[in-house]
Amino acid sequence: MARLELRYSPIIPTIASFLLAALWGLSVFAGWGLQAFCADGEPVSTCSQRLDSVSTVSGLFAALAACCTAAAWLLPWSRHDERTFGRLMGAGVISWIVAGGVLFLGGLLVG
Repeated sequence: MARLELRYSPIIPTIASFLLAALWGLSVFAGWGLQAFCADGEPVSTCSQRLDSVSTVSGLFAALAACCTAAAWLLPWSRHDERTFGRLMGAGVISWIVAGGVLFLGGLLVG
């Protein structure tokens, strides 16, 4: 039986990682989170304080994602081994998704 090997460009998970990072960054630092979760007439300062704690927890996953993405591209042994590169980039993309999910679910719970 022939083994099917799927190959993809390494730029695809890299672009996905950068887009998820941009979405997370805009939600945390550009006020998108405040607009989404603090627009119901509640004082912005109160909601902002509660959203800051959610952003901190989400930031832990974002830091992990950034480290995985950077390691995939910067470490020589990762660049030369497709399997290691794929695992690091996969972990990075999954971590960005978790960071966004924590921010979204936390925003719903505190809002």
